[in-house]
Amino acid sequence: MNKRIRTQVLVVGGGATGASVLWDLSLRGIKAVLVERKDMNSGASGANHGLLHSGARYVAGDAHAAAECREESEILKRTAARYVEYTGGLFVAVKGDDERYISDFKHFCSKVNISADELTPAQARELEPSLSGDIIAAYRVPDASIDPFGLSLSMMTQSASTGAEIFFQSRIRSFVVKNGRIVSTTVENSATGETLDIEADVVVNASGAWAAEVAGLAGVSLPMTYSKGTLLVTAERVARHVVNRLRPPSDADIIVPGGTVSIVGTTSVRIDHPDETMPTVHETDRIIEESRVLMPRLQTERYIRAYSGVRPLAGVSGNQGDRCISRGFALLDHGCDGVSNLVTITGGKLTTCRLMAEKTTDLVCGHLGISAECRTRTTPLADLSQCGWTTPGASASNWLRKKAPKDLILCECEMISTDIVDELSQSLEENDGQVSLVSLGQRSRLGKGPCQGAFCVFRVTGHLYRNRFLKGKNGLTQMKAFAESRFKGIRTVLMGPSLAQAELQEAFQCGLFNLEQQ
Repeated sequence: MNKRIRTQVLVVGGGATGASVLWDLSLRGIKAVLVERKDMNSGASGANHGLLHSGARYVAGDAHAAAECREESEILKRTAARYVEYTGGLFVAVKGDDERYISDFKHFCSKVNISADELTPAQARELEPSLSGDIIAAYRVPDASIDPFGLSLSMMTQSASTGAEIFFQSRIRSFVVKNGRIVSTTVENSATGETLDIEADVVVNASGAWAAEVAGLAGVSLPMTYSKGTLLVTAERVARHVVNRLRPPSDADIIVPGGTVSIVGTTSVRIDHPDETMPTVHETDRIIEESRVLMPRLQTERYIRAYSGVRPLAGVSGNQGDRCISRGFALLDHGCDGVSNLVTITGGKLTTCRLMAEKTTDLVCGHLGISAECRTRTTPLADLSQCGWTTPGASASNWLRKKAPKDLILCECEMISTDIVDELSQSLEENDGQVSLVSLGQRSRLGKGPCQGAFCVFRVTGHLYRNRFLKGKNGLTQMKAFAESRFKGIRTVLMGPSLAQAELQEAFQCGLFNLEQQ
């Protein structure tokens, strides 16, 4: 007999939007359960450039989305300060860029109250010495970078501390719909095969690019456009500020500093299904070719990784392309589709996840007859130790400060120590999560440094065995899954030192551990 639980709200999707909805519900005292088919931030929330938008990128084409980004950026800088780096941003134009767009930019920004300070090319290069000598115009805006993994993990952890339940590796298999309502949801754990029936008064579909798939299980048709974006990770930090090309949004026009690296991108490629997210060599070459116009050093920079995410765009684009679909969000009450207690929230940006959750929870409260007000605008996220290991540099500073002889370093690139692995593993077990190398990588910087897990994966696996978090041959399975997740991003940047390193990794993984046979 299936295990059965009862709750007020079921949230489907463990990205930033789902985590934000869960956090908002928890602050309003509403009992909620969140289910995620993989792990937290496995979709677009874990595959973006980590930009906390000032809104300036959208001022010409989508003033409403720009204004939302401006306001929400200011809120997150107050409530999630631990996960925000106040880099500032530059919009720069080079010879040949649209002069009308350049001249109108400050006016567009002022219409939505985004500060844009005009700089001379010399002033811009003083702020960013690696910028091209072909710059003809520049503006400074209040962009910042944000850690999406720390943000989501913090909201989920604090929601769980107030009674919310979270189930990872749990895919929805079916909805039972009676008299126009979802009366039960069957969820299957992909690791154990166990099933769970969840009875909820309201179901919130926050599954991002998979929103149409989830809605379809309830018999609801949801038009979606899937736009794949690919980004590259440099081996070192090449910019102090977020650097944007001063032109309408296009390919390879943004460089976002994050910790010790920079993220360069992005692209926009229409795909038929959200699972089709593999970076391609063509995209990698295009990003390097275009971005070097802004920053010539990017032509010869070492890239340690490429990754892709899917933008879940509500609606269908016309002949002008996917970039012309609004980056605003869509909140849909499916009562008009014959399912009175199903709500979908999709689209939007990482920057607007809090606002998306507020509007969604307001709608849910209407369904439940609850008048509790939103508190996420003013309630700061607590400083929890288990949520801090996603922050670049945190592991190193913590280890150097402690100077504990028995706290051995397992990952030299990111200074991940045995104490960190133990804390995260225990936290996963306590919350019914599966301790795996991939899940540890989602909650820390494990494998995200220049070696991309070439050495640390074996040390961490051995440590997990010693502490009985792994048993039998599970470690080989875990190492293979981790290696595959890393290689997916390495394969398109295999040039120069990265190619030599990949050959060394292959010798370890296949020659020593025979992982290709696992």
